[in-house]
Amino acid sequence: MSAQRPKILIIGGGFGGLFCARRLAKADVDVTLLDRSAGHLFQPLLYQCATGKLAIGQISRPLREEFAPYPNVKTLLGEAIVLDPDAHTVTVRRPDETEFVIDYDVLVLAAGMRQSYLGHEAFARWAPGMKTLDDALEIRQRIFTAFEIAETLPPGPERASWLTLAVAGGGPTGVELAGQIREVATKTLANEFHSIQPEEARVLLFDGGDRVLKSFAPDLTSRATQALTELGVEMHLGVHVTDVRRDGITVTPKQGGPDQQFAARTVLWTAGVEAVPFARHVAEVLGAPTDRSGRIQVEPDLTVAGHPEIFVIGDLAGREGLPGVAENAMQGGLHAATCIRRDLEGRPRRPYRYRDLGSAAYISHGHALLQLGRVRVSGYLGWLAWGLIHIAFLTGVSNRVSTVATWLASIARPGRFHRAFMLGAADRPEQRYTYSTSDLPAEGHAPGS
Repeated sequence: MSAQRPKILIIGGGFGGLFCARRLAKADVDVTLLDRSAGHLFQPLLYQCATGKLAIGQISRPLREEFAPYPNVKTLLGEAIVLDPDAHTVTVRRPDETEFVIDYDVLVLAAGMRQSYLGHEAFARWAPGMKTLDDALEIRQRIFTAFEIAETLPPGPERASWLTLAVAGGGPTGVELAGQIREVATKTLANEFHSIQPEEARVLLFDGGDRVLKSFAPDLTSRATQALTELGVEMHLGVHVTDVRRDGITVTPKQGGPDQQFAARTVLWTAGVEAVPFARHVAEVLGAPTDRSGRIQVEPDLTVAGHPEIFVIGDLAGREGLPGVAENAMQGGLHAATCIRRDLEGRPRRPYRYRDLGSAAYISHGHALLQLGRVRVSGYLGWLAWGLIHIAFLTGVSNRVSTVATWLASIARPGRFHRAFMLGAADRPEQRYTYSTSDLPAEGHAPGS
């Protein structure tokens, strides 16, 4: 570390970057926090935003607002594209596609993961993921538009396809999303239409495993399965989604057998994650090993071998026993900041130790799962615990207060007060009108391409 005031560059304003910058906010360092959206997003509640339960402002906060009180923390908008480890610089692309360069003494890579389509990138055209605010708003648009379009159609296969919504991936996000969609259909929209019965909408959940929520104890997943079944979610396990088209999907049984076709005009993807492009670039430049998803192998202190000035934290840290959850990112951010502080004090760094704070999954209003060591709670008690845990981790006092108010209101009345969605204009090709002819594949392309 140089004799001058050290320059700390943190790439990514998620949980890892946020907690790292917070811990360094009053240290004798200059911190630059770079993020491609200039805001912190509480990803675990994205599906609540997508289904109209929470507003955008209740799960996100501008980084400038967060760090305004701290003169040694500077936040910048941009996307990191090139790392020069010898010069200790990172080249950044602005939204207008011009570039600038940031130099650093210590780099903290907290860029996170993005949605993976497991080698089928064409699926993204028809099946949005669940990683960003844009994803949540697109999913909200697709869910509620599906019911609106069905209302204009006569009874028959076409209407049925619009009233069939498919979710790929039986992890926490997929389960939470499927449960919320059924609640939208059976409760929120139940008495608002004249031609259709929203509660007749089918919600299909597909996963390659033999049970949903595989990271939870078997007894909890059994309760989750029962709760989903009672909601009306149709689960199809032991299958891979092998094609996604404008008008439906194809699934293939893992154990062999004929493919199955499902006519579904709304498909949502939660089945996998992979490293963002810049993280793969960093690994290549540094010669660091990665796993299949692009996670970068790190040393015990979360630095890259041969580069003690470069930390990799959160979902990108490839080390046994580190899960891709918010708690790991938070703890990793605090650990990197502590290492930097110890360097300043001339003290040795300590290895990173992840502390499991438990897992939680929201099934429906009044029903959630919580697993913390040997403590396993489900049902209404699990729902209360789920809400309190998520609220406790929200960023900023104003966010906590507003979300507590919204959540408490939902206990008495399980309504959805943030269902507004926007559709594009015909004269604005960059803001396409959903499901228009511009969505159709180019002539000569194979289905799903």
